[in-house]
Amino acid sequence: MKALHAAVGIQAIMWMAWGCGGSPGAPSTQRPISTGDFRQIVSSAKDKVFPAVVFVKVLRESHESGKKLTEEVVGSGVIIAPSGEVLTNWHVVEKATEIRCLLFDGRAVEAKVLGSDKDTDLALLKLQLPPDTQSPYAELGDSTALHEGDFVMAMGAPWGLNRSVSIGIVSCTSRFLPDMSQYSLWLQTDAAICPGNSGGPLVNTAGQVMGINALGTVMGGDMGFAVPSETIRLLLPQLREHGKVNWSWTGLQLQPLKDFNKNIYFDAADGVIVAETDPESPARRAGIQATDRIVKVNGQAVTAEREENLPAVRRMLGLLPKDQTASLELVRGGKVITLALTPREKGKVEGEELECRRWDLTVKVINQFDNPDLYFHRKSGVFVFGVKYPGNANSAGLERNDILVKIDDKEIATLEDVAAIYKEAMDNLSARHRAVLTILRNGLERKVVLDYSRDYEQE
Repeated sequence: MKALHAAVGIQAIMWMAWGCGGSPGAPSTQRPISTGDFRQIVSSAKDKVFPAVVFVKVLRESHESGKKLTEEVVGSGVIIAPSGEVLTNWHVVEKATEIRCLLFDGRAVEAKVLGSDKDTDLALLKLQLPPDTQSPYAELGDSTALHEGDFVMAMGAPWGLNRSVSIGIVSCTSRFLPDMSQYSLWLQTDAAICPGNSGGPLVNTAGQVMGINALGTVMGGDMGFAVPSETIRLLLPQLREHGKVNWSWTGLQLQPLKDFNKNIYFDAADGVIVAETDPESPARRAGIQATDRIVKVNGQAVTAEREENLPAVRRMLGLLPKDQTASLELVRGGKVITLALTPREKGKVEGEELECRRWDLTVKVINQFDNPDLYFHRKSGVFVFGVKYPGNANSAGLERNDILVKIDDKEIATLEDVAAIYKEAMDNLSARHRAVLTILRNGLERKVVLDYSRDYEQE
């Protein structure tokens, strides 16, 4: 597969980098197209949606370079309610400290995040409009009514006031992207998703929003991917009410019945295979084992014949009520058994971050979903997130993903532990400017002497 980029513009980095940006078979909602009126239909759809497309400018904090930086990120969004609700991508507004939107009529309006979800790359904003003011908005359509070959338009506001539109067809209505399809498939289109178009709408010829643009190809032919409106409709209530999607965690790692990539095919017509269960997870505690075939969840039949069917099963499991027992019917050794599974809240999927300026490094909390390799070695704690070059941490030989075990023989368990030790070190800078760090690197423990006598910021 060609390399992908999040279609979000970042000042100085631009768009070359990746990752900072009905029912099946239902009749199509699109109007029949004839050669004579095609341009009129496209123009009509554009006129319906363009007033609802907004330019999104975000100031956000970044710690990846070893110091706290304020970056400017630009993207797009689409208003979906007269009250000023705006759909965009999570990767456009992550870690935002300020969000400003430029509307179609030229007004600049501040916005706040109502809710966001990293797992599906969705965010819901609210424009800070004057009282008793209504905004133009676009209609959220039904992506399950799309078919391969249907015409669609990718819209956005990548450079400010001027809106953009590109046209193409739906290449695939249910594209599975490995490591990027946890709970949802993608709409694939050859309508170009330009840099800065992240968060803009993918629109059908009836002027309805079929999805939110998120990814595009870096090189080669135009290929874009959008979060389908089917997924958006399902998650909007939680974004509005809770500010996030309260995913449940089971610890089940699933495998389809026909796994072409691994060349494994199971002799069964229904169900989904358990590849493994995560340590200390609800699934393992429930007694679920690898190679078990789950056929029903709370009496509802589940089947994943191919990997494209896995996101729907994961989504169903992820939306199970937390801390409530669910009944799983599965087949093990040819026998049908029933087990009780009690999911727990998934919680945060990314750890908090902290800058230690004089040490020329940033640290971050270990998270089992964001840093599974580090979580394998240490179930909680803090790791080196960024190392500034040149700087004291770099001179000491510290590297990204080093897990902090101790600083001067003081155990490190939380971000607050690091903050307290760093503050004490800065308060006593005139008397002492060295620290001994015990770190865990690739499973091996070692000690590092950090000399922070130099102030690289002042040099």
